[in-house]
Amino acid sequence: MHVKKYLLKCLHRLQKGPGYTYKELLVWYCDNTNTHGPKRIICEGPKKKAVWFLITLLFAALVCWQWGIFIRTYLSWEVSVSLSVGFKTMDFPAVTICNASPFKYSKVKHLLKDLDELMEAVLERILAPELSHANATRALNSSIWNHTPLVLIDERNHHRPVVLDLFGDRHNGSSNSSASEKICNAQGCKMAMRLCSLNGTQCTFRNFTSATQAVTEWYILQATNIFAQVPQRELVEMSYPGEQMILACLFGAEPCNYRNFTSIFYPHYGNCYIFNWGMTEKALPSANPGTEFGLKLILDIGQEDYVPFLTSTAGVRLMLHEQRSYPFIRDEGIYAMSGTETSIGVLVDKLQRMGEPYSQCTVNGSEVPIPNFYSDYNTTYSIQACLRSCFQDHMIRNCNCGHYLYPLPRGEKYCNNRDFPDWAHCYSDLQMSVAQRETCIGKCKKSCNDTQYKMTISMADWPSEASEDWIFHVLSQERDQSTNITLSRKGIVKLNIYFQEFNYRTIEESAANNIVWLLSNLGGQFGFWMGGSVLCLIEFGEIIIDFVWITIIKLVALAKSLRQRQAQASYSGPPPTVAELVEAHTNFSFQPDTAPHSPNTGPYPGEQALPIPGTPPPNYDSLRLQPLDVIESESDGDAI
Repeated sequence: MHVKKYLLKCLHRLQKGPGYTYKELLVWYCDNTNTHGPKRIICEGPKKKAVWFLITLLFAALVCWQWGIFIRTYLSWEVSVSLSVGFKTMDFPAVTICNASPFKYSKVKHLLKDLDELMEAVLERILAPELSHANATRALNSSIWNHTPLVLIDERNHHRPVVLDLFGDRHNGSSNSSASEKICNAQGCKMAMRLCSLNGTQCTFRNFTSATQAVTEWYILQATNIFAQVPQRELVEMSYPGEQMILACLFGAEPCNYRNFTSIFYPHYGNCYIFNWGMTEKALPSANPGTEFGLKLILDIGQEDYVPFLTSTAGVRLMLHEQRSYPFIRDEGIYAMSGTETSIGVLVDKLQRMGEPYSQCTVNGSEVPIPNFYSDYNTTYSIQACLRSCFQDHMIRNCNCGHYLYPLPRGEKYCNNRDFPDWAHCYSDLQMSVAQRETCIGKCKKSCNDTQYKMTISMADWPSEASEDWIFHVLSQERDQSTNITLSRKGIVKLNIYFQEFNYRTIEESAANNIVWLLSNLGGQFGFWMGGSVLCLIEFGEIIIDFVWITIIKLVALAKSLRQRQAQASYSGPPPTVAELVEAHTNFSFQPDTAPHSPNTGPYPGEQALPIPGTPPPNYDSLRLQPLDVIESESDGDAI
């Protein structure tokens, strides 16, 4: 019963509204608000009212303008960067080492036999074109050459460039070989690689400024086609094994060997070996800074067994990175020269970025819409892995095959000339596509937490001439059990990797404008220009609610009046008398007299029911005795 009475009172209050007109509500607000301007508008004379009205309006506009600036600045999500220096015992970084040559030439020579013969013929054609015609009868595997040949282009006449196949007599459709030789021996002739698709009907040329670059890139492209058809387990066996490459290892005072390294196959460099990767064991800490507490390695790169045309650089490729992160050593690694001792002092920088909405970074890559093809290695997310996975994904969708240098998803095949004859043309177009790069960069996100290792590198000849003999004898005895020297200065590399100091820098992002900054600036501007506070805003919100409330009530009343007018307009007969209304209300069989009408129309258009009389007959049930609470509830209802 109490709930019913309360609901009835609430309904009465909603129907009644604030109880003011618009003018009364505005006067009440200006007279009672704590904001300074509106009070003077009410209290002053007519002239001062106008002046204070203009001043108040101007300052209110200034407040809104300043608020817009501060809100826009806050929503720009700017960050500030702080740099702090810490000192503690740190985990030693993971160290990845690779040989510059991915394979031993003695083990892949049978695969590259036809390609090497063709390469030698190409070099003869470039260096001595007259002599190369004498050896033209030598048997060559023309299928490799016909698929992706090298051509010479003379562009001195830009309107009609001259194109010559190195092993063909075609010269823009003519057979004049001597003329083409004279042209290509002259200055201004450059070399290019012809890439064709659709059975040679659609071709593009990849130009080079030097024949050295041209033949190197051409050889790598053809070798990629060959190695893509070999199972990976066989490629691992053709590369340099850890027991032959890692001759000596020492971490601090603890000895180590190749068994302390994790082997992975990296297509650019063959077998790579990672120390302290942290996949199966806890990361090793460094006790103190300095050379004696770091990692010392002696490596043999076996330069005498390098693939001559595939690798033109001799040395060790190495990279320092975090534990459980995949080493993209081709992009982030450095070379250590053979015949030297390379000392690398390490400083640590830790980067901590803020996530959404301040920057487009990710913690684990779960929200990146790119399939991670490096997930089989169980490594952490990195933007390099995302970019390469994105490129491989585009390669598979556009060329129907994956590139040999990147991981391959299940169910797909690597590109090769036999199964996918158009792959080189497709790969070249995709590699040069700016739209493809922008698409991948837009989808991939940088990591929110990252560790960078800054290196200070110094080198010296090693071993010295005085100690060379005994060092090579000892190392040869340990590895090959031979009394003869099986090592040479051309293949030996010594590495020292250590922390320079235990100071590490933390570069951390923080919000430049937080919610406290926003509220304090909004309140400061409002208080300075209007002399207001948060309570003034609440008062203003209250009057807005009352204005809306009054407006709704007036609209409801207007709608009711319109409906009553429509009902009166639809009643075309004479208005009934009071006696007829009372009789119709009490006697349901009563039918009032009506004027004559046509048989097709009723007495009242639309068959509208008679309205209820304004003064109904008395309710005789009210003479009966009723409980007091029932009478109160009914009286409340009547009041509503």
